[in-house]
Amino acid sequence: MKNNSQKKIVTKLVFIVIALMFVSIASAQHLAPWNVPKTAMNMKNPFPADASSLERGKNSYQIDCVRCHGKRGNGDGLKAEKVQKKVTDLGSDAIQKQSDGELFWKISEGRRPMPLKDLTNDQRWDIVNYIRTFKKK
Repeated sequence: MKNNSQKKIVTKLVFIVIALMFVSIASAQHLAPWNVPKTAMNMKNPFPADASSLERGKNSYQIDCVRCHGKRGNGDGLKAEKVQKKVTDLGSDAIQKQSDGELFWKISEGRRPMPLKDLTNDQRWDIVNYIRTFKKK
């Protein structure tokens, strides 16, 4: 009986240590600069930002991005408070000045806790086009 309870305690401790490691890795990831490879910076969006692409991008954004980035990309989604780092305002100059290739790469690579869903490349490019609609006027 004593041995069984010791195993439970050890199992709980191992779980806690793993959880703490995960949190510290995720935090460290956000502190490091997000360096985009030059090859990605120069990628060209194969889709014009027409009504069809923007509608597809909006649909994908609402499924995968809105919960943290918010309806207008301000970083004020319902789950944004639970993220340890301030969620990026997608309409900010810092984001809008990035190339389509940079945004595509960042959507593809993600940073925790960004959900890396099974978005196709086409969906990612459409999201890039949709993100451009958040530009501050």
